Amino acid sequence: MVISEWKNDFELALETAAAPLRRAQAEILQLNTGKLCNLTCLHCHVNAGPKRREIMTGETVDQILEWYERTDIPTLDLTGGTPEMIPDFRRLVSTVRNFSQPRRVMDRLNATIIDEPGYEWVPEFLAENEVEIIASMPCYAPGNVNEQRGDGVFDRSISAFQKLNKLGYGRDPRLVLNFVYNPNGAFLPPDQADLEADYKREMKKHFDIDFNSLYCIANMPISRFASYLKRNGELQEYLQLLRTHFNPGTVDGLMCRNTINVSWDGEVYDCDFNQMSKLPLENPVTGNKTVKVWELDLDSFSKHPILTGNHCFGCTAGSGSSCGGSLS
Repeated sequence: MVISEWKNDFELALETAAAPLRRAQAEILQLNTGKLCNLTCLHCHVNAGPKRREIMTGETVDQILEWYERTDIPTLDLTGGTPEMIPDFRRLVSTVRNFSQPRRVMDRLNATIIDEPGYEWVPEFLAENEVEIIASMPCYAPGNVNEQRGDGVFDRSISAFQKLNKLGYGRDPRLVLNFVYNPNGAFLPPDQADLEADYKREMKKHFDIDFNSLYCIANMPISRFASYLKRNGELQEYLQLLRTHFNPGTVDGLMCRNTINVSWDGEVYDCDFNQMSKLPLENPVTGNKTVKVWELDLDSFSKHPILTGNHCFGCTAGSGSSCGGSLS
């Protein structure tokens, strides 16, 4: 069976497996703060980089904060780009941590930002606010990391993690440091538990680095990674790999079920991958093509169908893949 880049074969796979995809209670508000980043990574589904100018403005942050405080969504998940590069990052985090009902905050950290001039404040600020860090670390050996994320990134990341360890990250129970593994090619991640054990052994042995958990996340066949696959004539093969390894047992754990994803300009999506694929939530009341999160009614949202596409096979292949790692 040939998988189309346009026809939605994922819905057919769900029907065939009798695995309905329905929303659960919203537990995570995920904000993509923009496409500005100090790196240009091969696998990046956001097409982020140093020349991008799409970032979340202070006005948008204000509207999100006002709406968010009225909800009971317990977790704020910040991603990008590099979230720390938006001017209102510190205000956003500190405000949420000081709500009358403080929220858990997760930061998907590009650890190399710590060594960039003007961002020396990042480690101490995150520690002071007890922000949970989720940091990309594609391998415990320099070759794979530098191939995927750029020359010198491995050494800079190691230096950053050592600084974070000194502050208590990965060692103090209040300061959680998790790593993210992405394959450096068109294949699925290995077993998460086995790879985590390898990471912990090698990172401790060679660099005296401690961390809490490893999240294995599959590369999505969209944006920059899709372009890479097309250039190498591997896109159709990778799409077929994901479809062949479709695992209906992962559906209940998909992040789109309990996450509200929001773009840098406030628009609502079912996940960050839908955001980059330009599949926004449509307003069932007004009929508008997009919905701003501060317009969102959570009761109505819970009944709204989840939009899918062929990229969704990336989250359901093998052991599954979500923002929190493998699903089975």
